[in-house]
Amino acid sequence: MHPFSFATTAQILCESGASLRLAELCHERGARRVLIVTDPGITRLGLLEPLLPGFSRAGMNVRIFDQVLADPPEAVVLAAVAQARELQAELVIGFGGGSSMDVAKLVALLAHPECGQALSEIYGVGNARGRRLPLIQVPTTAGTGSEVTPIAIVTTGETTKMGVVSPLLLPDLALLDADLTLGLPPAVTAATGIDAMVHAIEAYTSALKKNPLSDLLAREALRLLAANLDKVVQNGSNREARQAMLLGACLAGQAFANAPVAAVHALAYPLGGHFHIPHGLSNALVLPQVLAFNAPVAAPLYAELAPLVLGERLRAGSAAAQTEQLIEALAAFSQRSGLPTRLRDAGVSEAMLPTLAADAMLQQRLLVNNPREMNEQQALAIYQAAY
Repeated sequence: MHPFSFATTAQILCESGASLRLAELCHERGARRVLIVTDPGITRLGLLEPLLPGFSRAGMNVRIFDQVLADPPEAVVLAAVAQARELQAELVIGFGGGSSMDVAKLVALLAHPECGQALSEIYGVGNARGRRLPLIQVPTTAGTGSEVTPIAIVTTGETTKMGVVSPLLLPDLALLDADLTLGLPPAVTAATGIDAMVHAIEAYTSALKKNPLSDLLAREALRLLAANLDKVVQNGSNREARQAMLLGACLAGQAFANAPVAAVHALAYPLGGHFHIPHGLSNALVLPQVLAFNAPVAAPLYAELAPLVLGERLRAGSAAAQTEQLIEALAAFSQRSGLPTRLRDAGVSEAMLPTLAADAMLQQRLLVNNPREMNEQQALAIYQAAY
């Protein structure tokens, strides 16, 4: 057996309605001043309203930073850190999608009274030092898995993103409450669900750090997600299926936090950077083509995953044949959900494909995890096939 290391969030609370106890959970951790990091959409939908009275009753000072944008730029992170310092926050809550949770991680680190580092100093792997404030993550989409990953992604230029990777970013508690996801529109539900599936698949075929714990989490994640995605897209108020999706996304997050993602993400990031396509959708757009590219090397592993997605519909055959069935089944999720399935349908211009391929090559931290080596020409061919 290859040596491996596995780290994850200290506690996971998986329970519909548990977010109503958020103040109590902060109180248990001795916090009197709490900053909630979220986005304007959450405030507009009133998702925080039912939780806030609990903080007043407990005599706690709670403040809301709700200016997080998708693909959050550095300025947003720094504004949230400034608000946490002004409040002298003793605990940070990330409440929302991956962007809000990523910003909350960085706030918990940079707003700690003993933190002497600037945001620009902690980009990369293992550059963050010291301690962070207690951190609770509450996802409102079943997709990113950010509540159990040691990674935060920040937009640093017009089209470029940088990551902070450090075990310090792993939260103290991930709270999975399906009630917060009941109102998610079908398109967002589908895209975030496919994003979570990509996390599971790429963790299972991760070239360098594939390990037995990530494998079992990835398999169970994929089983839960594949069995419930159609249900939640068709009926968003199915609480049981919503809870299964949240757990599936969380397990997939635990898997890829320890066996990192690869070429699907490497090719998806430039689509987000240049065309502001939501992360889950950009993954879905390139997923079938990347899996087909990897198949000559990774078909035996894809064939192990195929029964989890197809169940009794899986036809007997070689690993290559079962991989083809898996790719078709994954592509069909997008079609059934009404998501765009071609780059051209998502507003990508053909003239930009060479630029996207060049940008994808900058994602070497991801490409090293791909089961098959990929060069710029091959990346361009994948974008062309997806166009």
